[in-house]
Amino acid sequence: MLGALFPCQLRLCDRPHVEDIFEQSYAIEPTENVTIRNGDGAVRVYGSTATELSVHAIKRAYTPERLKQIVVNVSVRPGSVSIETTFPKKPTWGLFDRSGTVDYSVVVPQTASISRLELDNGEVLVDGMHGQTMHARLGSGQMFEHNCFSDVVLSLGRGALTLAYEWWGQGRFSIRANIARGNVWAFFPSDAAFHLIAKTVRGKIANDFAEQGGSAAKETSKVDALIHSGDEAAIQMHVRKAILKLGSKTRDAQKRGACPTLSRFLPCHAIC
Repeated sequence: MLGALFPCQLRLCDRPHVEDIFEQSYAIEPTENVTIRNGDGAVRVYGSTATELSVHAIKRAYTPERLKQIVVNVSVRPGSVSIETTFPKKPTWGLFDRSGTVDYSVVVPQTASISRLELDNGEVLVDGMHGQTMHARLGSGQMFEHNCFSDVVLSLGRGALTLAYEWWGQGRFSIRANIARGNVWAFFPSDAAFHLIAKTVRGKIANDFAEQGGSAAKETSKVDALIHSGDEAAIQMHVRKAILKLGSKTRDAQKRGACPTLSRFLPCHAIC
């Protein structure tokens, strides 16, 4: 299944390839507006208390010639930061080299806004962002969102989405997710309070949370419920063809580890 989700990246790992590392840090404002654009590979964003931007990128390709054509562009201007990958044009026919991936690890102030994060194929992780907005789009692959309290908007064409929260923030914030095809897992603290709206066109929803004054619902195709009288936080999920699993975690379970699938992406302090 992983080969279907990340064909380019897995082939590069299995076959001999060359790679180059880009690493740079920049002083930025805590509320900077950040945009990230990548083709194939990974984008992992970590919120930090530091007031700087750190970019670590690993470029991979089959040949040195192809590798030189992959360029990481970082632009830092007053009020905005742009990180963009330039890939050589892929031939549409013939036995030409179409290789090329870039894996980003980006550390930004947790109060910054991620106004646009786009990846065509691969893996997206956003951890611990508390800025005004966090908007991410992934064409195909795996997407993880961890402890983000912002105006969160997630879009996934095909693959798997995991939302994981070990604690619940106060105040107004929202999570909106639109998944065309795949699976969704959402894990929240057992005492989390929010307004949940979830709908699947061709699929099913398994919901562990009980509505106000009721019991946990069975598998269904639509949920509109107030969880623990929550009216400040809003979670909306629209799934065209997928399985949506909404689960709760007790405090003891959170201490044992949040979500096994996140452990290889998150720094130790986020999961211990």
